[in-house]
Amino acid sequence: MSEEKPNPENAGPTPAPQTPPGQAAKKHHWLRAIIIVVVILVVGGILFWFFTRRPKAVAPPPPVRVSITNATEGDIGIYVSALGSVTPVATVTVLSQVTGQLTNVNFTEGQMVKAGDLLAQIDERPFRAQLTAAEGQLERDQAMLESARIDLARYQAAAAQNAIPKQQLDDQLALTHQDEGTVKFDQGQVDNAKVQLDYCRITSPISGRVGLRLVDPGNLVQASSTSGLAVVTQLQPITVIFSVAEDYLPQIQHQLALGNHMTVEAYDRAQQTKIATGSILALDNQIDSATGTVRLRSIFTNEDNALFPNQFVNVNLLIDTLHGQTLIPVSAVQRNGQATFVYVLTKTNTVAMRTVKVGTTDGDTTAVQGVKADEVLATDNFNRLQDGAKVAPRQPGEAREQRQ
Repeated sequence: MSEEKPNPENAGPTPAPQTPPGQAAKKHHWLRAIIIVVVILVVGGILFWFFTRRPKAVAPPPPVRVSITNATEGDIGIYVSALGSVTPVATVTVLSQVTGQLTNVNFTEGQMVKAGDLLAQIDERPFRAQLTAAEGQLERDQAMLESARIDLARYQAAAAQNAIPKQQLDDQLALTHQDEGTVKFDQGQVDNAKVQLDYCRITSPISGRVGLRLVDPGNLVQASSTSGLAVVTQLQPITVIFSVAEDYLPQIQHQLALGNHMTVEAYDRAQQTKIATGSILALDNQIDSATGTVRLRSIFTNEDNALFPNQFVNVNLLIDTLHGQTLIPVSAVQRNGQATFVYVLTKTNTVAMRTVKVGTTDGDTTAVQGVKADEVLATDNFNRLQDGAKVAPRQPGEAREQRQ
């Protein structure tokens, strides 16, 4: 009896191996843990992205600290600026009017002198001798005239009695007239000698400052010399000559016709320090065709001798004064490519940019249109300001501290 082998073709499907219940539960637990971790990572990533990409709230910028000033109403002058030269009213070169030896110099270089002060002395001895000789000649001729007049009186008495010829009387009369002429000539010689003697004392013809000594004592000075002994320059008052454009000539003539002596201010080279204040003295009679300018002379009392001859100064000529103008500091005015403007403070402590028209400027003050008197303006920190910016005004004391 043979054993029957199973036929694989007739056999049914092989059943899958069975997983133990403990292993299946363990596998399910790990799968769930992985899913939870993935979910946590996904949610965390979403939350991280949300909070990092969310725009943060921006804090408003702090108010800008600014200095402020008030617009005021007042007067402002219209000035014309020019370059002027200080010119003395009088400059005299002191010369000797006689020839002689200089014996003494009675001034110190740079000294202030008055008219009539003795500056130098020339040897008087030759001139005193000439005066003595002239006086002796005068006395001799006066004696001869007296004798001729006595003889004339005798001849007149004799002629009245026909005791002498008339010709003799006429000759005596002519001799008397001749002696009178001689005496008059001698008197002129005496007066001339006295003048020459006076010229030995060289005095200052004007009041002013004497310059450097040009001749030392002991030298022989000549009456024909042109170099002189010294130069005296009058300093009080003193004048300044300057030129302005011919366009201002009608306004200047109008003021002079009204009798107004226009104010002139002299400033130093940097135009920062006022040296002196004077007035217009004279207007030239013609316009310089080469430059289109007209010259004016102004006069200054120069009591402190601040103006020095031939000094160059900056001149401001006040032509007219405008009244009732709105005035603000020049520092408050700003400019860009389109307009001139200022920053006006509002009641809410913000600034509003306002366009203005600038008029006359005098130093640090300017007249404007577009701003009312008593309005408050910002004067610094313009690089941080814009229309509508919040500001915090500084107190005056605080502003001074920050500027120092």
